[in-house]
Amino acid sequence: MLLFGAICARAVDTTAPTLEIDLSQPGFPVSPTFYGMMTEEINHAYDGGLYAELIQNRSFKDDPAGPAHWQLISAGTGNAITLDQTQPLNTNLTTCLKLTVADVTQGPVEVANEGFWGIPAAAKTTYRAAFFAKSDAPATGPLTVSLESADGRTVYASGSVPAVAHDWTRYTLKLKTGNITPDAHARVVLATTNAGNYWFNLVSLFPPTWQNRPNGNRVDVMQKLVDLHPAFLRFPGGNYLEGKSVANRFNWPQTLGDLAQRPGHEGPWGYRSSDGMGLLEFLEWAEDMGAEPVLAVYDGFSLPSDAHRGGVTVPPGIELARFVQEALDEIEYVSGATTTPWGARRAADGHPAPFPLHYVEIGNEDFVGEAKRTYNARFAQFYDAIKAAHPGLQCIATIPVKSRVPDALDDHYYATSTEMMKLAHKYDHYDRTQPKIFVGEWATREIKHVDTNGVATYNWMPWAYRDAPTPNLHQALGDAVFMTGLERNSDIVVMNCYAPLLTRVEPAAFQWNPNLIGYNSLYSYESPSYYAQLMFQQHRGDTVVPVAMTGEPAKVFYSATRDRQHGTIYVKVVNLNATPTTIAIAVQGAKKIAARGSLLVLTSGQPEDTNTLEHPAKVVPVTTKIKGLGSRFTQTFAPYSFNVLQLNLQ
Repeated sequence: MLLFGAICARAVDTTAPTLEIDLSQPGFPVSPTFYGMMTEEINHAYDGGLYAELIQNRSFKDDPAGPAHWQLISAGTGNAITLDQTQPLNTNLTTCLKLTVADVTQGPVEVANEGFWGIPAAAKTTYRAAFFAKSDAPATGPLTVSLESADGRTVYASGSVPAVAHDWTRYTLKLKTGNITPDAHARVVLATTNAGNYWFNLVSLFPPTWQNRPNGNRVDVMQKLVDLHPAFLRFPGGNYLEGKSVANRFNWPQTLGDLAQRPGHEGPWGYRSSDGMGLLEFLEWAEDMGAEPVLAVYDGFSLPSDAHRGGVTVPPGIELARFVQEALDEIEYVSGATTTPWGARRAADGHPAPFPLHYVEIGNEDFVGEAKRTYNARFAQFYDAIKAAHPGLQCIATIPVKSRVPDALDDHYYATSTEMMKLAHKYDHYDRTQPKIFVGEWATREIKHVDTNGVATYNWMPWAYRDAPTPNLHQALGDAVFMTGLERNSDIVVMNCYAPLLTRVEPAAFQWNPNLIGYNSLYSYESPSYYAQLMFQQHRGDTVVPVAMTGEPAKVFYSATRDRQHGTIYVKVVNLNATPTTIAIAVQGAKKIAARGSLLVLTSGQPEDTNTLEHPAKVVPVTTKIKGLGSRFTQTFAPYSFNVLQLNLQ
């Protein structure tokens, strides 16, 4: 939002603290890999989220006890739906849905899928439906597929196949809605008026997708990600890489190719992953954003979801060797030439060109139990093999190691805003001879507590807290505080990414908060922390400028960068105080500062203000033109605000 009325910076207040910006010093380059994204399957980030598939439990493996998320709709007797493993589609999709139709005298017999907390019915939209089906007769039909309201009273779109064959056959059709009122809680219904037995598998419904990919991403969420212009995408990320067991790790070869050949697997956060978002889809996602992949490879450690204790660790040596080879093959799939076996497989999957790859992370959070004790040796085994095959690849360690010198070390921080104020200075005096730092997961995670005397503190957010899927303004300011420290030290902190990235907002849908972007079936919104990220990214510059504060006020944090091509200085100031803070700005080493500039401010009425589906723009950045600038001037920063002051060199 841009406010065109200009305000004046004041003459220098000699009593105010002074932020000194020294352009006479060369500074150092802003890391080209600032800023990035981290992703994993948590909070229905993929299934029910970015991955655009609308059917939940499309392959009927979510619950062995019954057809979860499917419902029989019938007034007749003897009609039923059951899980059936006697009619497998193939060796990977072995469970199907059996529909027994015995009585059609009361009308059509229907089976409905509720989607992920509702299937979105949007106006003037074409949906692509597909499914495998067979019947116990040579040809039985027709079979109708409808998108309708949850109570079945309104049909938004429908289509049909004339008959269902005796053998497994894939059917496709399009469902087109008219000028309807959008419905976030619709359902998909398969209906027949002919008696018999029917079997279904891989029942799918896709809305329009980003770049019209047939197995693609949700358009509105993808647009918000693209708008951040991330430098990289770290995937498959977090506990989703490890899984709760070796068998349930991210087994990347099983996520390639035809969806009918992807068995899916049990995820670590309480629900099953379809693996529709497979390795190639991750790579194309990064490519669509103009980002490079940062590939995390499974290193033999799986972590149960009940606590950061125990876990399963494959010992280094012979037993680990197959996972080392698995990682080498994965690297080859990502970046190998089409003359290599896995590069050829990537080309066969539809992407002949190799993807750029410069960083590989070996494991994730190997800081507990047996994993911590064995990581030194496991890292060395992976490091040696990767460097031998790909000398130019940078290897990231998840904890400090002594066996080899990693190219970067992955630090993770989930902290309150109070803790973030301390962490903002963590790397100011870091030993520059040590490995570079990748802050691979971080976020301000807190909840406000007011004691009996009315004193407010910000404490760690309880695990059971389910009221706020995305952060408020105060948390966003904690994020901005931390980011000033990362930016000031981007000679040693070469990459960073907020986590988690995505969440559904229904309380039953998310396991962790806060998250950067929230959504339901139809709509999505950016959190205040999203805008803090955006402000840093859009005003990154190319050179870190030396800054210092004299008479430093409490709860004020800062950094500055320079865009040499455009002659611009970006001064970032975070004011976590409940009152306005006035600071004198002094710029040294510039021939002349233009009298006019701009001030971009992220703030709101209260620190607990936030964005929601109902109020998506309550906390957004506002730009104001300012004048009266120069080599010395005074600027007042609003309470609870993150500010980007743009100065133009002449």
